[in-house]
Amino acid sequence: MNWKNVLLIGAVSLLPASIMAQANILNAKKPQEIGVRTEAQKALDNDAPLEYGYVDDRDILWSKTVWETIDLDERVNFPLYYPIDTVDIGADRRSLYDVLLKNIKNGKLEDVYVDSYFTEKRVFSDLAATLSKVDTTDMGYEQINAGEALSAEYINERDLTAADIEEYRIKGIWYFDKRQGELKYRLLGIAPVAPDVNFIDDESMDPADAKVELFWVWYPGARQILHDAKVFNQRNSAQPISFDMLLNARRFNGVIYREDNVHGDRKVNDYIADNALFQLLEAHRIKEVIRDREQDMWAY
Repeated sequence: MNWKNVLLIGAVSLLPASIMAQANILNAKKPQEIGVRTEAQKALDNDAPLEYGYVDDRDILWSKTVWETIDLDERVNFPLYYPIDTVDIGADRRSLYDVLLKNIKNGKLEDVYVDSYFTEKRVFSDLAATLSKVDTTDMGYEQINAGEALSAEYINERDLTAADIEEYRIKGIWYFDKRQGELKYRLLGIAPVAPDVNFIDDESMDPADAKVELFWVWYPGARQILHDAKVFNQRNSAQPISFDMLLNARRFNGVIYREDNVHGDRKVNDYIADNALFQLLEAHRIKEVIRDREQDMWAY
């Protein structure tokens, strides 16, 4: 058997997996049945996120909490950003922001907070001023001053969408588990970052100064929701991965912008100002300190 036959057999054997881009697509008798999983499929699948193992406080030999920025302009981070236009695409494909916001609205995602220390809880009604704005045009003010009723055409409404999200910020802890004898990472929180909705169309404002954290989500409480939401797999559309798998496997590029320290967890740009290169080098230094800590554990 020559190599051409081997390659042909391999391609044919992989064909069924490559064409099943959606569940039940080959068995559907109507378009409405595409993506609908049968009861047998549901029973066979262990459709739950992989549980975290219990870690006793006495087993943590060393730990460091870090905050990172995930820039959505980087190609490796595109799965967290796209798709932003959901009109012509199926309901099973949504950006991470749409998944979070939808479940905050319907009440399934309850662990939503103001900041990364998870002290002040929020519900969707509390986020209305952060996620949207209502403005009146000059013509509308003229109507009001003239004693007339304000016309709806002179009212501008602006809502933040997935297209407006510029980055995500995550909080996690690196720790050395002496029982397992290895350095591990645990994601604690995630926050979408977008321009302030009140200044989003103001070109006179510096884009870097206009960015705000919309809300912080306690990640362990959102794992089931993020497990149910799938991410498009560019290598094999028949095998999508979940947001939970993507984030836990750290299949993204993040830059450290803060670490826990004696100065009240100050940010890198608080002590290295107006120098993006030195800030990046400082983030790299913090990362290397964490890596070296694991190596030092095994130094005799």
